Amino acid sequence: MISTSSKYAIKAVLFLAVHSNENKKVRVKTIAEPINVPKAYIAKLLQELSKQHIISSTRGPKGGFYLSEDNLERSIMDIIEVIDGEKKFSTCILSLKSCDHDKPCPLHHSMNPIRKKLLKNLKNKTIKEASIQISEGDVFLPL
Repeated sequence: MISTSSKYAIKAVLFLAVHSNENKKVRVKTIAEPINVPKAYIAKLLQELSKQHIISSTRGPKGGFYLSEDNLERSIMDIIEVIDGEKKFSTCILSLKSCDHDKPCPLHHSMNPIRKKLLKNLKNKTIKEASIQISEGDVFLPL
């Protein structure tokens, strides 16, 4: 349900949440290696996230990417929506074009409650909450 690009973007944003702030910017090169994503690929994703105000950036010799307090309050779903769009979660699990509530595929009714719960959890989970869980060792993310 979540694309590889969204997974990379989430890892990069959480790296920034743990390692950056308005006084400590992080360059793409510093992010790419620990999260194991090609530098050019993550740069493109980060630029789009910055353009959509999910993360912040500044240019110049002391520039880089960082998360402001406002950025930290964004949800994990906000990241996914920028990269994939919410439509990714409404597509048929079997990739049937005509699957919907009125004409469901064989898995539609099984997947719909799971999909709704996942969407709700991703919309309610803030970047800040996830970064605190990482920092406190409650969850694992190699950073």
